[in-house]
Amino acid sequence: MKPTTPFKATKTIYLIISAAFCIIGLIFIIHPAFSAAVIGTLCGIFLIAFGAVKIVGYFSKDMFRLAFQFDLALGILLLALGVIIIIRPDGMMNLLCIALGISVLIDGLFKIQTAIDSKRFGLPRWWLIMIFAVLTCIHGTMLVFRPAESAAILTVILGMSLLFEGILNFITVLTAVKTVNDQSPGIIETEAIVEDITNEHTEGKEAE
Repeated sequence: MKPTTPFKATKTIYLIISAAFCIIGLIFIIHPAFSAAVIGTLCGIFLIAFGAVKIVGYFSKDMFRLAFQFDLALGILLLALGVIIIIRPDGMMNLLCIALGISVLIDGLFKIQTAIDSKRFGLPRWWLIMIFAVLTCIHGTMLVFRPAESAAILTVILGMSLLFEGILNFITVLTAVKTVNDQSPGIIETEAIVEDITNEHTEGKEAE
């Protein structure tokens, strides 16, 4: 098995769960008349799964170390939040909105940093990460402060937050995640030359 196989599997699962967040977000937007228990259970399951994938992604062999750089702490937070919500899914709507809103807001802020780092790395689609990171932050903030107390409106806001969170993670993985095997021979050769020059320069200084 190639060294990058586990990483590619993690990347695939990450994309699948991101797509699932988009789907469940759209369902909440289109059909907001769900009970608190159903919403809590669904969100809890997805949070646990997403938290686990984020933790695995943090330890993966991502060449740029951009997309998953903040995912260890956030993954643990999502796991804990998912377990709490599943234990008490029917009476946790307020906690769900606040806790999930904070998680989405934090992830959006981290992805803004990822977008800035991606620009420094010269990745051409860094602006996509930035746009959806800002949108995610806005909807995460709305979820925390809940501008309306109507259950249906809260469900729509929750759905929009999940939708943008899913799109943000989907785009981040597609644009900012790269394995060594993804590099072209020219890039690998260039990096090898740069490394050799650096080593020679260092050895020359030590000899002096």
